[in-house]
Amino acid sequence: MHRAARGSVGLLGCGAVGLGLYVAGPAVLAAPLFLLTAVASIAATVVGTLRLRRGSRRPWWAIVGAETAFLGGAVLRLVVPGAGATPPGPVALVPDVLVVPGYALLAYGLLDMLRRRRAVQDEPARADAALLGLGAALAAWTFLIAPRLDAATVPAAIQLTAALFPMVDVLLLVIVTQLIFADGVRKPALWLVGAATSAMFLGDLLYALREDGLHASLPVLDLLFLAAFLTIGAAALHPTMRTLAEPQPAVLRDLGAARTAGLAAVLVAPNVLALLAPPPTWWNALVRLMVSVLLAVMIIVRLVKANNSRARAERAARHRATHDPLTGLPNREQLAETIDGWLHSDPEVSLLFIDLDRFKGVNDTWGHEVGDELLRAVAGRLRNAVRDDDLVCRTGGDEFVVAFATPEPSSRAEPLARRLLALFSHPFALSVGTVVVTASIGVVSRRGDTGALSLIRDADTAMYQAKDTGRNRYAYFDAALRERVRTRVSLEQALRGALARGELSVAYQPIIDLHTDGPVGFEALMRWDHPVLGRVSPLEFIPIAEDTGLIVPYGAWLLEEAAAQLVRWQHERPPTGAPLHISVNLSVRQLQDSALVDTIRGVLDRTGLPASGLWLEITESGVIEDPEGSLAALHAIRELGVTLCLDDFGTGYSSLTYLRRFPAGIVKIDRAFVDGVGQDCDDEAIVRTVIAMAHALGQQVVAEGVETALHRDWLRAHGCDLAQGWFYGAARPAAAQSALLRELAAAPHPLITERRA
Repeated sequence: MHRAARGSVGLLGCGAVGLGLYVAGPAVLAAPLFLLTAVASIAATVVGTLRLRRGSRRPWWAIVGAETAFLGGAVLRLVVPGAGATPPGPVALVPDVLVVPGYALLAYGLLDMLRRRRAVQDEPARADAALLGLGAALAAWTFLIAPRLDAATVPAAIQLTAALFPMVDVLLLVIVTQLIFADGVRKPALWLVGAATSAMFLGDLLYALREDGLHASLPVLDLLFLAAFLTIGAAALHPTMRTLAEPQPAVLRDLGAARTAGLAAVLVAPNVLALLAPPPTWWNALVRLMVSVLLAVMIIVRLVKANNSRARAERAARHRATHDPLTGLPNREQLAETIDGWLHSDPEVSLLFIDLDRFKGVNDTWGHEVGDELLRAVAGRLRNAVRDDDLVCRTGGDEFVVAFATPEPSSRAEPLARRLLALFSHPFALSVGTVVVTASIGVVSRRGDTGALSLIRDADTAMYQAKDTGRNRYAYFDAALRERVRTRVSLEQALRGALARGELSVAYQPIIDLHTDGPVGFEALMRWDHPVLGRVSPLEFIPIAEDTGLIVPYGAWLLEEAAAQLVRWQHERPPTGAPLHISVNLSVRQLQDSALVDTIRGVLDRTGLPASGLWLEITESGVIEDPEGSLAALHAIRELGVTLCLDDFGTGYSSLTYLRRFPAGIVKIDRAFVDGVGQDCDDEAIVRTVIAMAHALGQQVVAEGVETALHRDWLRAHGCDLAQGWFYGAARPAAAQSALLRELAAAPHPLITERRA
């Protein structure tokens, strides 16, 4: 038992003992036990009410007032001579001076609970409670109210008062029934309040029948009223009593057997009552007829509303299943269904698959709420940019599709793609300010025997082609692209087993000190020799490895092979030789691997390579995709003692800010700028600036793509530290570079430029 509920259970237990004594004990104890039980219940209700926060106490204070009034009425019935006589006389109205206001207070308290729980808005519960109330009212009229009004020997005031109580009981029954039927959590306190109201209703019913001559014993009637007192007090002491005065979450339920049985009873009530108790007078029959007609009308209305509610729920469920909740646009399922419908009539169907460029950066910078705001703005802009009969969908994430069908071949798709790209050139006004985002679009147009999924897949493929060629553009899916896709799929399948089959190898390109023209290390590059395809270009298989995640295990293999080879070279070199370094590229996927630092540490431990001998190259664009996560990983790598190189500097977001933020010890200038030195003033200015910035931050500079003596001489004259490129030698297997190192070690003044292949 929950500790907080012990007071409630204790009151019920003590009350049960008291009720037993009241019924079976000496008559002299009846009145004291009645008063003690009622007072204890009122006190319990007061204690429970005081535990509530002030804003939730009002309905419970009304119930305390009702209990007090009921107790006062019971006392008057005991002490006023003739108040409890049968048949009742005028004195019988004296206790009702307190009892009637007590019922009013109880009804007010229950109605306030109904309002606070927000159960009033539950239309099905309200309708079902009203139906049951009408059925109860019809029964009350037949057996209680009409006989009282027909009693000629009873004064009119007593007749009306006697008729009032069944009507009030029906009202209370309706309120409590709605509380129970309404959506929300049904806690023990609610059931206790329902039990109290039911006990009062049954007590009033038996009391009325007793006055009609059925002579239910007075102790049994008082027992029911005392049970009502006790259950109200127990409800007030129960820890769940606060839920009766607080808004409740919606908890949808089926009708349930009890609720269904109650409604079924209401349907047959008029016929049963007509058989059991035929109306004695015309006006009695008229009232029954009016209530029966009202009951029938309400049942019809309830059925109509239930059917309409079901239809609305089905439409809402259908809409949720086929539409994106964030933007309100149709989703992928609706897109596929619509396209398949179009294809039945053999039109040309065109799809524009739109993906936002670097949308992740928006989420990472401003949070997902701003990202959602941007998606809604994009959806609105796309809807306004196309025709009314075009279909605009959000297929997931930051992907949208515009689809349309034309009876004849149309050239509209590509102009529309250009227009949509132009739309994205205008900033989006968001809560954080104006945000500019570009898009990549894949276009496909087709007719004939095809399917929606095939069209969507091809448009998606074209979109990725647009991204691969630079973003902020569109690509059209054609036969050539289909062939490239097939080739890529074949390469992907072959690449998956390349390492296990021993098809991967490592080539090493020397990195030269421009001041001595001697090697300071090598860059390790992965090579793939397929038995059928031959040597596969890294430009083809490295992107596939990154997309599929194979770059993580393959990159770890490359790192270990290169580190082990450098250790072998160090052992072969004379003791006086300067230490060499090995440089290995890290991809974006590797940076995102949570085990990367452990992988690097393991390679250093297994191979015995000092951390200072390892250089790891990263690109600016790779870090930009996840700045915080990447920087955290890079700092952890730097703490191992490994040197980090910022690769391809100048092609991405190059700035002094990035040079300062990245824990890099070396900056590699992209070959695109090195190619122009000695000839192009703009390229020379860029290279001079990079060298100056890096040196100002204490970083070394490596120039990539050095192919001529002119390149070497210009770079040396302007303070560049290191260089690599075809001028110093291509990337070759370890055996070839080992021979070169031995040759250089034997030469009195080794100049690698005189010995390049």
